[in-house]
Amino acid sequence: MKNGRPDSGYLYWKWKPDGCHLPRFNASRFLHIVRNKVWGFIGDSIARNNVQSLVCLLSQVEDPMDAYHDETYMFRRWYFPSYNFTLVVLWSPYLIKKSEDEVNGLPKDQIKLYLDTIDESWKNQLHEFDFIVLSGGEWFYKSSISLEKNKVVGCHYCPGMNFTELGIPSVYRKALRLAFKFITTSPNYKGLTFFRTFTSDHFENGEWFSGGTCNHTVPFQKDQFSMPLLDAEMRKVELEEFEKAAKEGFAKGLRLKLLDTSHSLLLRPDGHPGPYRYYYPFANNSHAKVQNDCLHWCLPGPIDSWSEILLEILQHD
Repeated sequence: MKNGRPDSGYLYWKWKPDGCHLPRFNASRFLHIVRNKVWGFIGDSIARNNVQSLVCLLSQVEDPMDAYHDETYMFRRWYFPSYNFTLVVLWSPYLIKKSEDEVNGLPKDQIKLYLDTIDESWKNQLHEFDFIVLSGGEWFYKSSISLEKNKVVGCHYCPGMNFTELGIPSVYRKALRLAFKFITTSPNYKGLTFFRTFTSDHFENGEWFSGGTCNHTVPFQKDQFSMPLLDAEMRKVELEEFEKAAKEGFAKGLRLKLLDTSHSLLLRPDGHPGPYRYYYPFANNSHAKVQNDCLHWCLPGPIDSWSEILLEILQHD
């Protein structure tokens, strides 16, 4: 709205789960539950979108202190002094180690993924969290080279290189498996782990880099849109790996909870910024060509329901 989006209907649609009632978010109740706790969000820009939504909702009760941020704002901490509660977001789009340095003759700026090494951006901080929300998936669609024991084992979309094509889901599976194993075997982490599932974008007539748009102003009906096949395969990987990890965690006294938001967000093409990621993009030219954002979510908007689900789980855990 601040950037000039003319419609406001997307603010009032609310996801209604089958067979149960999901109450509106109660910021006071949430802060009471997490008093004296530290909560981390680990993932990519959708994880950042998620924590921004939660910060906005909690600000109804108390404005947090901006306790820390790096130059890029990809690593950030908020502190709610009346509740001694800290919210943290850690940038880790692959969850595993990623490098763009020149390695073993591999070109600089080409993404290298180390399938047997956890990303240190969250590896060294896991022990301080009482809760985490782990998520990922989007960045695995990018071209990358995969390594194990510092040796190339394959790649995704690397024309001109004589490497085996691994396929996006298989690389994502290895990354998730390693991340879950690290969580369930870390001796100093006893927190509650949420895993949030993959959310599809809603680009039409192109991608983000090729003129794709999202001009819908109302949600889809259930039969209007289905999850793209590759996205569905990624979600299948998530559910399979989470189920294994949850069983392993349970045997060790750890709690892992699934935050399955894939299908509810699939129905919300109206909830993206679209061209209004920019300030009044059509102020000077009503036909201007503007890069759309059909991946992230407006705030307030559809992903506020994620915090409602978290609170509902916390109250009954």
